Amino acid sequence: MTPFTVTQGDGPVILGMPHGGTWLPDDLTRRLNDNGRALADTDWHIARLYEGLLPGATVVASNVHRYAIDANRDPAGISLYPGQNTTSLCPTTDFDGRTIWAEGQEPGEDEILSRRAAFHAPYHAALQAEIDRVRARHGVALLYDCHSIRSVIPFLFPGTLPVFSIGTNDGETCAPTIEADTADTCRTAADYDTVLNGRFKGGWTTRHYGQPHAGIHAIQMELAQRAYLAAEAEPWAYDSGRAGRLRKVLGALLANLDQLARSGRLAHA
Repeated sequence: MTPFTVTQGDGPVILGMPHGGTWLPDDLTRRLNDNGRALADTDWHIARLYEGLLPGATVVASNVHRYAIDANRDPAGISLYPGQNTTSLCPTTDFDGRTIWAEGQEPGEDEILSRRAAFHAPYHAALQAEIDRVRARHGVALLYDCHSIRSVIPFLFPGTLPVFSIGTNDGETCAPTIEADTADTCRTAADYDTVLNGRFKGGWTTRHYGQPHAGIHAIQMELAQRAYLAAEAEPWAYDSGRAGRLRKVLGALLANLDQLARSGRLAHA
């Protein structure tokens, strides 16, 4: 299994998918406890949800499950949300704060470094290569980082998460018009709620690559899984009806971003 998959397109938009993979090396699977083997914190069916929505988009997807290493965390292990509950670069708990490894099987520092070299670094090298390629072709690159999460996780946030959680690190990672157009499209969609830079302001991917002054714009979309799964529990079944309604909004959103990136309006943002 390769750590990542790249599908190259000829457009200016790149879809990042760091958390949709479910592959783990056999030795890591054996070391997980029963809770960990459930892989509950996967961005279930994220590739299927976005498939075909934007012709010409490039897709960079991690195949490795986040329990091996989280491709959207700072490789130095620095928390993106100081003072708040979160999971680490190589998680030892799930999103509910419960341990995922059998007793004594948590990764040590040497193993974390090894996993970072084997899985985290190759994914980001591939993502950087595609950003460079797309920017060379179009003058700009627009990275849209695709995520999803269960709607209710008290360990991480109070209450129920909105369907659309948009993150731009308080406007630092993209041009204002990208943030505004994305938020407007989501807010005008019937039956869905939206928050901008709420609990999720954008992970390391968005914050690291988003350099509007250099022609690289990044934005993260965290979707509440109730909007496209039959239930937010095993077997994590994809609901075609719910997903179809959500895909219409996502398709319109991505088409708007693609048009914006092609318009030349971002060149001097």
